[in-house]
Amino acid sequence: MSPFTGSAQRTEEWRHLRVAEEEGVTTVTLDRPEKLNALTFEAYADLRDLLAELSHRGRTRALVLAGEGRGFCSGGDVDEIIGATLRMDTARLLEFNRMTGQVVRALREAPFPVVAAVQGVAAGAGAVLALAADFRVADPTARFAFLFTRVGLSGGDMGAAYLLPRVVGLGHATRILMLGEPVRAPEAERIGLLSQLAEEGAAGPAADALARRLADGPALAHAQTKALLTAELDLPLSGAVELDAATQALLMHGEDYQEFHAAFTEKRPPSWRGR
Repeated sequence: MSPFTGSAQRTEEWRHLRVAEEEGVTTVTLDRPEKLNALTFEAYADLRDLLAELSHRGRTRALVLAGEGRGFCSGGDVDEIIGATLRMDTARLLEFNRMTGQVVRALREAPFPVVAAVQGVAAGAGAVLALAADFRVADPTARFAFLFTRVGLSGGDMGAAYLLPRVVGLGHATRILMLGEPVRAPEAERIGLLSQLAEEGAAGPAADALARRLADGPALAHAQTKALLTAELDLPLSGAVELDAATQALLMHGEDYQEFHAAFTEKRPPSWRGR
């Protein structure tokens, strides 16, 4: 949430995504329902650029990532991406794979919580996009399929081999990434892949409600909590507690910390400012 801007102007139209903003909640919808929201090169690029822009603008306090229709995202479009990659040289393939990884990094490094609303299929890259969110809200129709080995590629695509063991454990992650078999909603909830299991057809509203709760809360505290969760994955305990201490010392100078004390003293709900 940098206050510094350069020459780049705000993008007025995102041609490969549907974007809506309402009082701190930004909803990004993959909008190709006739293809189960299969991703194109342009959709990847728009996601990468949109997340960077939202992070710099500082107006988003929570983001919902959703798919239009009966599925969340079926992964890369077989014709527009998989077919095209067969004709690319190694340099071009590396650039493409780096771009997909940049989308995942942008989701993890965004200074606001991301809620994935999943119904139906979340396959391949779609499964990784949901995995990279901070919260996964799904209905009973949801199924996650990390299909990369089934097309002859490594299961460790787009950071999946880094993220999935940290969410569900190494044993479950090995089985899921090696075999590529779908993980349906009941199992996903049991192994910790889901944050919330909603009623059928209610993943979107449930995700919206969670995003609203997050957006109405202490945004700076949420941003720093997310940053620490990511940073401390690879730190020893001594480094983690020192980073925690420095972060808390900074936040104790913040307006939200003062506001909590004032609200508690005055016996009223706090009015969070995100500062």
